[in-house]
Amino acid sequence: MKIEAKVIPGYGAASGKNKDPRYQKGTIAMQLDHFKQRGLDLSSYFPGTLNIDISPYRYNIVTPKFYFERVNWSKYISPENFYFFDIILLFEDVEYKGLVYMPDPKTKEEHKQSLSTLELILPKIQNLEYGKQVCLILEDRQLQVLK
Repeated sequence: MKIEAKVIPGYGAASGKNKDPRYQKGTIAMQLDHFKQRGLDLSSYFPGTLNIDISPYRYNIVTPKFYFERVNWSKYISPENFYFFDIILLFEDVEYKGLVYMPDPKTKEEHKQSLSTLELILPKIQNLEYGKQVCLILEDRQLQVLK
């Protein structure tokens, strides 16, 4: 499925931008080794997430590319489950391949997201700012987008 979406601000926890002393390096940097041990190497991506508003759409989980249970990555919160889905983001006529990063809403204690917000893990993208329009290409067999 291909949809238009908009870049929005996030909590700044994934990149460490929010300067939370518990997650100074950012949550993604803290999780990298845990995911790599389970078969997912994210080291080639920017160590943060890009928040995307897909409204008026919302998502429905079908079959993730990766699913990790009870990842104990922080001493400050309980172990979390994580979903990952393939994504292509189109911006200024360039395709960027990455992943939808989704802490399981059932196990996520902080920084909850709405069903119309996706967090993406991608390479660094120049000139991409809040409010910019992008196009997303998602695999329906992994993550369904519904109106």
